[in-house]
Amino acid sequence: MREEEREPPGFIRVDSLWTPRDRCGALRCRLGRFRMRYAVPPGLYALGRPGPNSPVIGTANYKLTFDLVREDLAGRDVWILVLNTRGINVWCAAAHGIFSTEEVVERVQAVRLKDVVSHRELTLPQLCAEGVQARRVQEQTGFAVRFGPVRSGDLRAYLARGDASAEMRKVRFNTADRLVLVPIELGSALKLFLVYALVAILFTGLTPGGVVLKKAWIGMWPLFALGLGAIAAGSVLVPILLPHIPFRAFAAKGWLMGCMLNGVLLHGAGLAAAMDSFLIAACWLFFPAAAAWLALCFTGATPVTSPSGVRRELRIALPFFGAAAVLTLAALTLSRLKIWGLL
Repeated sequence: MREEEREPPGFIRVDSLWTPRDRCGALRCRLGRFRMRYAVPPGLYALGRPGPNSPVIGTANYKLTFDLVREDLAGRDVWILVLNTRGINVWCAAAHGIFSTEEVVERVQAVRLKDVVSHRELTLPQLCAEGVQARRVQEQTGFAVRFGPVRSGDLRAYLARGDASAEMRKVRFNTADRLVLVPIELGSALKLFLVYALVAILFTGLTPGGVVLKKAWIGMWPLFALGLGAIAAGSVLVPILLPHIPFRAFAAKGWLMGCMLNGVLLHGAGLAAAMDSFLIAACWLFFPAAAAWLALCFTGATPVTSPSGVRRELRIALPFFGAAAVLTLAALTLSRLKIWGLL
């Protein structure tokens, strides 16, 4: 976005071109860096040379969303009404009650939209419909809400035809869409891996007399490989293969992928050869459960889940994770006692 230019009526003029800084910011968001702080100020933005009869498109103030909207509307003269969604994208903000009826009403009134356009229509993204009551918005502002397409890429066609086709209404989540989200999932998982790696080093080097670094160096590599396998299962394979993996629950999908990779590494690659039976049991308890947890985290990045569905899955999955953690700790304790000759 070129340097913002404030106009007398209080709107901000922007264009559709991305600068190198915008592209760098988008890349950092895709990698999970500062995406919760990547926002534009809420308010009214002028794309092109909009006038009193130009359409008004509402969106979130997550900058990546805003940038995609203005890019996809290149060549059109439109007003973009940016709501304060605290830097969260449209779908997630609606699910959390932030892209809401109250916020739409407040923003329309704050920018004095009635004084800017002569018509009384406001187009909002379809994925915000869960949080916005169109009738209340019209009663309080005079603007009729029209829900536009799911994707910003369809906005030009939507404005040209005047309504959304059935194809524009479809919530698509294809392989390319899921691949875009893999770096974010990997980034979050690898942060947890650093903590796990430290625990693995301490565990493998632990002796009755303290931690022996030589023992830790020899024993940690199989556990490192299994930990990375769990990450690959839950944060890479589940997103990529999501519709092809049996089970509806994300945790179940992750557990299945985790079992498969765990089996390949433990027994196919021979990592279990240097382990006692208790440690092997701990690996079967922990790593598939870790993959299941990482897969469950992916529910927050998809448009095919609902808050109520995620809460229901959590109620079922959390006791499973708790039991897996307790049993893993017990198996690890027995493994150490056996190695030390105390069992």
